Amino acid sequence: MKPDQELPSTGHAEVRVVAATPEVARRVAEVLRRCFAATEQRSYPAGTEGGTRLDLTVDTTQPAGPARSWLATSGPSFDEHPQSDDA
Repeated sequence: MKPDQELPSTGHAEVRVVAATPEVARRVAEVLRRCFAATEQRSYPAGTEGGTRLDLTVDTTQPAGPARSWLATSGPSFDEHPQSDDA
């Protein structure tokens, strides 16, 4: 992030996807949209080899389907004990 750039608002994340082809970048963006509310992606050329860069903003305060249950269960658990390799 550049020093003059503002941080995204609380609960939001700026995501940049760089891929060799536009199709691969779109597939990754689609997965993110299935998990989180997101803005429309912005597409740019990436590099001299013909890659694609997609930028989008995701809203983690409004998770969609799979992320809702994952986020609810992925919080820190203070009663878990580290597991050892001893069996």
